[in-house]
Amino acid sequence: MIIQRVPPATHASRVGHQVEPFWDDLRSQVSRAVVGADDALRLIAVALLADGHVLLEDVPGTGKTLLARAVARALGLSTGRIQGTPDLLPVDVTGSSLYEGGSLRFVAGPVFTNLLLVDEINRATPRTQSALLEAMQEHQVSIEGQVRPLPDPFIVLATQNPIEYEGTFALPQAQVDRFLVRARIGYPDEAGERAIAGRYQVAAEPLDAIEAIADAERILVLRELVRRVHVSPEVEGYAVAITRATRGHADLELGASPRATVALYRAAQAAAMLGGRGYVLPDDVKLMAGPVLEHRLIVDVDRAVRGATASAALASILATLPAPPLPAD
Repeated sequence: MIIQRVPPATHASRVGHQVEPFWDDLRSQVSRAVVGADDALRLIAVALLADGHVLLEDVPGTGKTLLARAVARALGLSTGRIQGTPDLLPVDVTGSSLYEGGSLRFVAGPVFTNLLLVDEINRATPRTQSALLEAMQEHQVSIEGQVRPLPDPFIVLATQNPIEYEGTFALPQAQVDRFLVRARIGYPDEAGERAIAGRYQVAAEPLDAIEAIADAERILVLRELVRRVHVSPEVEGYAVAITRATRGHADLELGASPRATVALYRAAQAAAMLGGRGYVLPDDVKLMAGPVLEHRLIVDVDRAVRGATASAALASILATLPAPPLPAD
């Protein structure tokens, strides 16, 4: 039996002490405007600390845009917003040059920001959606023959409605693969829904109550700590085994890519850090497997007709794949 050794306690405690105030403050501020979204907020925090992007996918009226705006306010970062529409052009995202006084002057688009909110991304045309690919992957954009770097940190929070198809364009798989996690909010319980209604009696705009609890420098420091979170060879092998198992599953036409393996690794590190640990447990990998992998999997058409889903396929993999033993104290 393999016994994993936990890294020195000093490193683990240092990581926990750094992240716990950040997470507590972020949750406290966002909860002033958003009710019952702790799970989705945790996934956004994971993506932020792991240098990734978030796809917020849920039915209309569940608070996707409100949550994204609340996070933007609480983080104290520069923000930009794009409303997805069929007539949105790539230059509306990246910017373009204007001719003034006999010379060209570049006018930066909304992508040149720390946190970019793309509302209803699936209403933008594939051409415009593709304009975000380079920005999301390489944190830069190539415009008019010149490469322009984006601010650091840079994170995209994109929302989409999964049940409405009229006037929408499915995201290309290459772009879906750039989102580190997919998050859902869901409907609140009765108490939560009453709390939501009450907040709009007290204030017309609950977002006004949110105060900034971080800045770009603090987030970059936390990201560096996440990169140092220890991943044992056994846990690393477990993460790789999960993604590789999706490629041979009978219900799946397309499994997870090597980029998904990297995403699962990084997300597990961030989840461990949010849990106050400087090392990753198998449970961190299992916790992140769904949000990181499900949106990247394509179900076989014939199997889908019979009721197969990406979620069920991944659940069966996690149920049958043995996890490494817990670390010894």
